[in-house]
Amino acid sequence: MSERSQIFAEGALAGTAALITGGGTGLGRESAFELARCGARVTIAGRRQEVLEQTVERAREDLGEAGERIGWIAGDVREPGEAERLVASALARHGRLDVLVNNAGGQFFSPAELIVAKGWRAVWRLNVGGMLNMSEAARRLAFTPSGAGTVINVTLSPHHGMPGMAHSGAARAAVEALTRELAARWADSNIAVVAVAAGHFATEVTAKYPESVRAGASRTVPIQRLGEPIEHAWLVALLASPLGRAFNGSTVTLDGARDNWFGPWPPPGLADESGEVPVEERGAGARATGSGLR
Repeated sequence: MSERSQIFAEGALAGTAALITGGGTGLGRESAFELARCGARVTIAGRRQEVLEQTVERAREDLGEAGERIGWIAGDVREPGEAERLVASALARHGRLDVLVNNAGGQFFSPAELIVAKGWRAVWRLNVGGMLNMSEAARRLAFTPSGAGTVINVTLSPHHGMPGMAHSGAARAAVEALTRELAARWADSNIAVVAVAAGHFATEVTAKYPESVRAGASRTVPIQRLGEPIEHAWLVALLASPLGRAFNGSTVTLDGARDNWFGPWPPPGLADESGEVPVEERGAGARATGSGLR
């Protein structure tokens, strides 16, 4: 694993302090590693202390000096008091907090008609309540006193329905709506709020899903592969930079065009017997006409 970012200049985020919830595994862990490579001081948070400790140990083994910039705090974002403690601890550790990444989230597979009220509330409490708890705590304790800050909310793509996860689809839609609302409400305080809608990524987290779901996931992505976690981390690092503030109120979708299509790719009616999209044979003198596009 590289100790330096593959695409960002060394020290691109030097002087930045970030807090990432759900930072012990998957996309959260990869984001923490990339921010640290870029020079940021990073605190990862989660409910399981042993997972956080293992992630920090791995960072120090794999990232060298950059790994030393990652620390951990255990806590539960679902509880307002815990969210305040997490923010206060990160602030005390680094003397500042510039970026909050609300990455913690979760769901389970179930037909919509079988989701009981308790299961619905559990998903909503983590994905929506946790985001609000952390964002409000960061605004009040860190961003307003310092005069600036950035909140990055991680949601999910596709946006045209999530069969088997109706509760999560509704919760993530709420987070994106709240991203727009908070961006407008906090703009006068110089606080930017943006969202990243992540598609299907090849992480250890996806391994818990049924084999039929995992096997068919890449076939539903027009680029015909799952995303690499580092690609998500690059986007988070970009949004954590000064440029990220220009995306205030936006949801940036990173899913290999998955949001533009539902079903196998190429579409069954378009592919030939080999599974490929036929290419029209044209004469050497043929040229495009009609649209006026150049």
